[in-house]
Formats: sequence, C-alpha cells, structure tokens
Amino acid sequence: MRVSGLSFCVYPTNYPEPFIKVLEIPPTINHKLSTINYICPMEVTGALVDKLAHLSRLEFNAADKEEIKNDLQRMISFVEKLDELDLKETEPLLHMSSNVNVLRDDEVKGSITREEALKNAPAHDDKFFKVPKVIKK
Repeated sequence: MRVSGLSFCVYPTNYPEPFIKVLEIPPTINHKLSTINYICPMEVTGALVDKLAHLSRLEFNAADKEEIKNDLQRMISFVEKLDELDLKETEPLLHMSSNVNVLRDDEVKGSITREEALKNAPAHDDKFFKVPKVIKK
C-alpha cells in the first residue's frame, strides 16, 4: 500500500522478519501509476528455503539447500531488473492483442454417410454401433 511517499511490506506472521516493513520511496517513482505499489527488496534466506521445502513437501541436504537459495536469489534479481525500465509513457497492458473473439466462420462441409461409418465397425445394426454392456444392474 502506498501512503504519502511510504510503502508498506506486510509479511505473514510466521515470517522471520518483522510483521511490517516501512520503506521510504521518492515521490518520482511510479508517479503515473494509479495501482498500489509494493516495493520490497527480497532476500532469500535459509528460513525461506526451509519454508518452501516444507510447503512443497521436499527435503534438501545442506548443499542442495545452498544451491536452491542461490538459484532463487538469481531469479529474483532477474525480475528486479525490470525495475530499471523507464515505463513513464507506457500504458498498462490488459490483453496481448486488440483482437477480440477471433473465430473462423462456420461452414457447412460434407461428411461420410452412415453406411461408410458403420462399414468398419466390428458390431453394428442398421443404424448404430454395438458396444459391450458397461453398466450391470
């Protein structure tokens, strides 16, 4: 939430950090956006990896845990690179294209006859396929 130049980061109660963090944000950042801005630096800790492992019902040894921690931190750093983009003149994108309901026209096309459809059936009568009974009373 953004209130007069401050941004609040609310964490779950079982997160090892304080419940609310307050960060000073210069008024020039995201001044054109009308959405709520969450700007929270994220650091991957051992406790976070343990929490993710618990939620996903996985177990890691110390070496795997450190590797996962580094991988997650690299992913977060990659996403944080997007903050460097100048988006002042960019309108928010709601859809990938301006096309709506791009569908083909319905066309009546020929089909095979009933006799042709029943020709290769292992069991049939004049109009229908015969199949083994599935539901028994």
